[in-house]
Amino acid sequence: MPTWLQVLLTIMLGVATGALSSTIGVGGAVISTPGIRALGATPLQGVGSTLPSILPSAITGTLRYHREGLVYLPVVRKVVPWGAAAAVAGAIASVHFPGRGHVQMILTALLVGYTAWKTSRPPTAAQTIAAASVTAESHFEWWRCGTIGLGAGLLSGFLGIGGGILMVPMFRGWLRLGLKETVATSLACVGILAVPGSITHLANGTVDWAFALPLCIGVVPGARLGAHWTVGASDRQLRRLIGVALGAMSVVYLAAESFALAN
Repeated sequence: MPTWLQVLLTIMLGVATGALSSTIGVGGAVISTPGIRALGATPLQGVGSTLPSILPSAITGTLRYHREGLVYLPVVRKVVPWGAAAAVAGAIASVHFPGRGHVQMILTALLVGYTAWKTSRPPTAAQTIAAASVTAESHFEWWRCGTIGLGAGLLSGFLGIGGGILMVPMFRGWLRLGLKETVATSLACVGILAVPGSITHLANGTVDWAFALPLCIGVVPGARLGAHWTVGASDRQLRRLIGVALGAMSVVYLAAESFALAN
């Protein structure tokens, strides 16, 4: 493939990544990782090269959501410190884990499928009441946020997906945030957690800038479009999009990487 075509396709992939990232709050690497794998990246490069693009995407989307009052900063402050330390550990573990990166891809597929199922379900009456009453910082116990941060940070570094795959269903189901607040708050955390993971992958030599830089260019306009759509969408529309998009990606992801690992 000519270099110019690879760069162009990677930028277009970045636009789609940014749009998905800001729309559902999961970091967007669920698209960019298999995308750059198809364009020639190795499995470990697929994990490491997506993380740098998460930060500009998350900043763009988070600023839009913050203007709408959708980002719960008490949750961000309690999740991020735990997640940042765990992201470094996850990034180190990913390099030394057996399977040459294919196992991480398969785990990602399973988590994507879980998030699609969990988040696309309509809330129960109790969840709706709880979400409407979430106004005080005291509701977000440190141990809940810390547990979510540890898990999300490990996933961010280990799988290169930003950690939103875990935070979205946990913010929704465990902290009882509304769906739009879940997306916005997860995206804010995702951007910060991507920083230590990116630095660690850079140090380990698993970031290929031939893929990472075009992704960074494409995610910014994509994130603006995604956040704009989400602010105006209904919860039902958002649930359907999450279920269909992530469910389809999970199936494709799992099939492709299982085949690659077997061969």
